[in-house]
Amino acid sequence: QLQLVESGGGLVQPGGSLRLSCAASGFTLNSYAIGWFRQAPGKEREGVLCISRSGAMLNYVDSVKGRFTISRDNAKNTDYLQMNSLKPEDTAIYYCAAKTRGSYGSMWCPRGAVDFDSWGQGTQVTVSS
Repeated sequence: QLQLVESGGGLVQPGGSLRLSCAASGFTLNSYAIGWFRQAPGKEREGVLCISRSGAMLNYVDSVKGRFTISRDNAKNTDYLQMNSLKPEDTAIYYCAAKTRGSYGSMWCPRGAVDFDSWGQGTQVTVSS
């Protein structure tokens, strides 16, 4: 059974940092493109970043450029979303997702949430003073 579990969310002050984890079970994380998404109250789900099988990254939204990045620990079968210089507008539930169906190139990332087929339950990030 394929499963993704996010953790690491919490309350942080503006300008602070958080590292979210996305742990996979039932499959090898680096065999698939992994995306990070977020949904703020009253807003639609928004793509944040994607990491391809080869480790190439795709920014889905300009607002996180230079502040967020993804790293991978193959031994732990876990991806991490490192978030720096956090702003109140980063407040949201953050999800990781995997595209496990279909074949695609190692450097390719899906262009949107609809292309991902396995999702975690999400972790809440609140940026507030």
